[in-house]
Amino acid sequence: MIVAKRFASIILVLLISISLFALLLMAGSNSKGPLQDLLNIVQVKVADVESKLMEKRERRAQHMQWFNGIRNNKRALNSVNTILVGAYDDATHESYEKIIRLEDSLHNRLPIISIYTAWGSKKDQVFPLLRAQAIYDLGSIPMITWEPWLNDFDPAVYPFNAAAANKNKGGMRAVADGKYDQYIDRWAQDAKKYGLPFYLRWGHEMNDPYRYPWGQQNNQPEDYIAAWQHVVKRFNALGATNAIWIWSPHPAYDAAPFYPGHAYVDWIGITALNYGTVATWSQWWSFDDIVGKAYDSLSLYAKPIMLTEFGSLAVGGDRAKWFDDALRSLPAKYPAVKSVVFFHAANDLTTTYKALDWSFDQDKEVVSVIRKAVASWPKKRKVATQ
Repeated sequence: MIVAKRFASIILVLLISISLFALLLMAGSNSKGPLQDLLNIVQVKVADVESKLMEKRERRAQHMQWFNGIRNNKRALNSVNTILVGAYDDATHESYEKIIRLEDSLHNRLPIISIYTAWGSKKDQVFPLLRAQAIYDLGSIPMITWEPWLNDFDPAVYPFNAAAANKNKGGMRAVADGKYDQYIDRWAQDAKKYGLPFYLRWGHEMNDPYRYPWGQQNNQPEDYIAAWQHVVKRFNALGATNAIWIWSPHPAYDAAPFYPGHAYVDWIGITALNYGTVATWSQWWSFDDIVGKAYDSLSLYAKPIMLTEFGSLAVGGDRAKWFDDALRSLPAKYPAVKSVVFFHAANDLTTTYKALDWSFDQDKEVVSVIRKAVASWPKKRKVATQ
């Protein structure tokens, strides 16, 4: 994160300063001049780096001023009539510099920055307050994919599934029955402390019977619905009403049995990833092949739609044409889509035995077609006030 980088810069100059001060003491007065000059140079250089980081963040925030009236207003976010662009990059745990470089290549600042976090008792499985705040400080809004893996809970605190061979079997019923309320409530309380609107994509692709353990291989659709509703109710009861709930089924499977209900969903999410010919089970699919049928049914819910993971590998076809065909026709052909979040992971190990590279910022042809397509979209940016 940029905040982490700034902190590291400050720590660096302190450590160097302490070391040089010690050298000054050991070297005596005869060497004080050169060492002092070196110390001054180091301090100036670190201060210069820190200043440039601050300036970059402030410049980006200035570019995003048009978004302020929308991102601070949950009602406006749920009725936006432009297409909000975002991205996920798997380097954001360390820094948001890669996101900013992607923005520079696209000549566009991204209102949405996507991050992922899992359920569990580990220290990084809490509400990502610092990361969310860093995203807000950049002028954007976080979209958090919150994955209910049930393997990482401390058995001393959650003893009911400690001996289970498959801790995810029937997990959604356990969530609905309140067995994980201690964890949910803490997460919701921290979300409330954050206090700003954020997108929350919980338990995505639940209708895929193979991929995630909260799916139908371990749970009944009615248990998933009960779990979703229970989590939303816990948030509302604790005042964490700044969460914007994204229900995100897999487009290749029937989603209707898993819909939690109109009152419990703010947005519909659709995964739109073209794996090309990278594996024996995949082939080159157009964007229309992936999204078209699902869009016809999911748009009937009359919710804004977000392409929560949007991208294509370069194996098996013309990737630039894939992006061009998808994005140029998007506003006219898929008018319910109000957000596109690029999946820009360079080291994706979640699907195949080898790392997949979804990034495209170094592909000049892809960058060019994305830039032109996005620039052609209508820019209404109207803020809802009622």
